[in-house]
Amino acid sequence: PLSVGLNCALGAAEMRSHIEELSQIAAAYTSAYPNAGLPNAMGEYDEQPHETAHFIEEWAKQGYVNIVGGCCGTTPEHIKHIADNVKNIKPRPLPIVENEIV
Repeated sequence: PLSVGLNCALGAAEMRSHIEELSQIAAAYTSAYPNAGLPNAMGEYDEQPHETAHFIEEWAKQGYVNIVGGCCGTTPEHIKHIADNVKNIKPRPLPIVENEIV
């Protein structure tokens, strides 16, 4: 596959460990599209754009992701913050996988 990743179900805080592990084992680009936090009791998402962007920026700096975006509860403002926070960070290099069939 060109890319493998996670989206929805979790906010960025809860998704981090899964993205970190995936980035260590995936021979493809990794993608992450977290929710804007977990839904509150009313089914709405309370995480602010700068908060979501901060999580994803940290993942990018750690070399966990190649493709990022947002899922449930994210708004155009969330996506703008995410893009602004990662635009100057080098994407995760593809790992060399031994015995890979091409």
